[in-house]
Amino acid sequence: MKEDDDTPTPKQDIDTSNAFSSIMSEITATEGELELIEEDDGSDMQDITRIRKESEGAPVVKMVNFIILNAIKKGASDIHIEPFEKFARIRYRIDGILQLQPAPPRKIYNSIVARLKVMASLDVTEKRRPQDGRIKVRIGNKEIDLRSSFLPSNFGEKVVMRILDSSSLCLDLTQLGFDKQDMVKFNESINEPNGIILVTGPTGSGKTTTLYSTLTALNRPDVNIITIEDPVEYVLKGIIQVQTQNEVGLTFAAGLRSFLRQDPDIIMVGEIRDKETAEISINAALTGHLVLSTLHTNDAPSVVSRLDNMGIEPYHISSTVILALAQRLVRKICTNCKRPYEVDADILLSYGLLEEDLENFGTKATLYKGEGCNICSESGYKGRIGIYEIMKITENLKILINDRAPTNEIKAEAVKGGMRTLREASLKKVLDGDTSIDEMLRVTSGDS
Repeated sequence: MKEDDDTPTPKQDIDTSNAFSSIMSEITATEGELELIEEDDGSDMQDITRIRKESEGAPVVKMVNFIILNAIKKGASDIHIEPFEKFARIRYRIDGILQLQPAPPRKIYNSIVARLKVMASLDVTEKRRPQDGRIKVRIGNKEIDLRSSFLPSNFGEKVVMRILDSSSLCLDLTQLGFDKQDMVKFNESINEPNGIILVTGPTGSGKTTTLYSTLTALNRPDVNIITIEDPVEYVLKGIIQVQTQNEVGLTFAAGLRSFLRQDPDIIMVGEIRDKETAEISINAALTGHLVLSTLHTNDAPSVVSRLDNMGIEPYHISSTVILALAQRLVRKICTNCKRPYEVDADILLSYGLLEEDLENFGTKATLYKGEGCNICSESGYKGRIGIYEIMKITENLKILINDRAPTNEIKAEAVKGGMRTLREASLKKVLDGDTSIDEMLRVTSGDS
């Protein structure tokens, strides 16, 4: 890292520390809005008691409550609280992008971290090792979980909190961004009696939401659904959910073996990480179960090579995997400041538009962008929507898989069979006015 990476620019100073001082009145205004749901760990050590008292001083408590409450109100998915030599930094991840927020003075940073550890029922005296915990708060009638991670660094402990707000979780498949053609393909596959459906994409691309929405659509009194997850992020009514506990041997593979003795119809595995989990998933599919899981690959066709690299035989892949879905999330243009503009239609060809579709535009094409307003914090975007690359395993694809054909050949055959790539799916969102060219290029840079 460069030496000047940790030095705040003058603009950053103005936007964070000074801004934080100017909104202290807001902290008082929010008092009482957030309530900690405590889980007593029974600890009574003297030094822990002292640190607890220091961290529970009224200004620190109010400040921590404001940081959490402000993030929830802004729709953030993560809170980053970071120490540097002469300043502290707070960032919220909003619509997938980290955004700088007003920061507290550096001198009270350690008290803020201690307060968060108390809230997470962690060891407040341990500053040398990473710690993970959970904070549960109540805002009005809503209970919200914050999955918390504390990491020792050069100038103190960095804190990241993932906000899990079940009330904001969309579990309606029709609202996730599938177009009609892809929705039909996906619905056909999830209603198959057996087989494996794999959802792939990077962290934060919405895979869990897609899986939870799928389970919700399939959840009926006559269907036995069991999941194993790491961790269980949201509770799904009427579905048995199991969290892995590696310390006692409850891994994905061990859980899967037990599931097969629980008379399941549908099994969801949080992630296929190794050959053992993949083999048990395949065995479950071959014995009449529908298995849903995730993998980390860049696109849908790469699912085949990923399983092959794990040591799974091609004929097992072709006979069990019925659909692979790659996905990303793109930011939606803010409807409050959305404005049209025109571009030469020919330029769309360089972004992946097919020549036969060009005639639909004439010489000019109307696109949209957000100019920035107070509703979207001047970003021009508000909310996100999914883009999907859906590869159904056809007879032609099975032949290529069994022959260990390279990924580019599998992709070409999938496209020939009607698969829309991530770039093509995002371009459709651009043409529909849902997102921008810049956002499409940011999210699908590897799929040009």
